[in-house]
Amino acid sequence: MKTLMISLKIFLFFTILTGLVYPLVVTGIAQLIFPAKANGSLILSGGRVIGSELIGQQFNSPVYFTSRPSAVSYYPLPSGGSNLGLTNVKLKKFADSCRTRFLVFNHLDSLTMIPSEMIFASASGLDPHVSPQAAFLQLDRIATARRFNSGQKRKLVQCIRDLTEAPQFLCLGESRINVLLLNLAIDKIR
Repeated sequence: MKTLMISLKIFLFFTILTGLVYPLVVTGIAQLIFPAKANGSLILSGGRVIGSELIGQQFNSPVYFTSRPSAVSYYPLPSGGSNLGLTNVKLKKFADSCRTRFLVFNHLDSLTMIPSEMIFASASGLDPHVSPQAAFLQLDRIATARRFNSGQKRKLVQCIRDLTEAPQFLCLGESRINVLLLNLAIDKIR
């Protein structure tokens, strides 16, 4: 009985320590040191949340840059990829339809090399970034849809360049652009 009581006390102590104290301390430190990141890197416009820098969104309008495809339709709760293997016919059909949709939507010819992120969904299905190459392939469509003059088109190109992020620590990953931030930036071009 004495061993059982000691075990229960230890269990209760560690439950409180690891289930309450530790999470509250870590959350408090995160809120003090980097509150924006601790709250989900939310993006506000006009006083309301319009998205997060960390989660991709679907953009279908010709006046906006499109995100990479999502196997979960950009729904964050069941985030994940399709888990289809390279030999799976469904993956080939999905990739072919994404490629065709991108070519048609952006008025490109069939010989255009399309970056892979515009054909395949990410592992999470929520990746908010595309490559600069994917953004430049969409540039003419957006400029035409917004009826941009040559000066505005130069500003659009500059937006892409300004928002291009270098690989993390200069060696991890590739250059990338957050699609939501880019779309917000082009809304400001006058």
